[in-house]
Amino acid sequence: MDITRCHQAEVLPDLDFPGHDKLVAAIDDAVNAGDEHAVTSALRNTLCRMIRDRDVQLPDCVFDAIDDHYARREIYRSPRLGYSVVAMTWGPGQGTPVHDHCGLWCVEGVWDGELEITQFELLERNGDNFRFRAAGGMHAGPGSAGSLIPPHEYHTIRNASGDHVAVSLHIYKAPMEACSMFVPREGEWFQRVDKTLKTDEAA
Repeated sequence: MDITRCHQAEVLPDLDFPGHDKLVAAIDDAVNAGDEHAVTSALRNTLCRMIRDRDVQLPDCVFDAIDDHYARREIYRSPRLGYSVVAMTWGPGQGTPVHDHCGLWCVEGVWDGELEITQFELLERNGDNFRFRAAGGMHAGPGSAGSLIPPHEYHTIRNASGDHVAVSLHIYKAPMEACSMFVPREGEWFQRVDKTLKTDEAA
């Protein structure tokens, strides 16, 4: 018996919103800047500029917090360059454990609200046990952007506000579908745990 299978082409995330084409063109230009240091530097400048650009308005859905976890909504994935754009929505008090980015560079910008970001320095490793020390933190407000290039990728993000939602935009080298998170043990020691990252519906 002959069986014909039809393979549907993968539909990449691509939400429509005001300024979509302007944002994508600006990111494309930055991603073509050269090596990862040049790319992330160009993307930081681009993201700061786009956050302040009144022509660019993120989809309404990214301003809606989810009660039991911070939201991850992928709003665009480049079919040609492979990068992924994820809007994250942080309800009051929501945040991440210490985590990495699975070897991917990333540029993160605060679109609305304020986030508390803490970098961690890896001091020692014994199998799945890691010793970290906080290496500086910052409160980032709208229009600010930072970058992470492995191996300097260990950090936490938290919305310290008790009543305001925060929104950030993250541009990853490729879709980030998993990462390592680090569970506190004793003192400066943490245990590594694999974590699959889920994406919330964006509409």
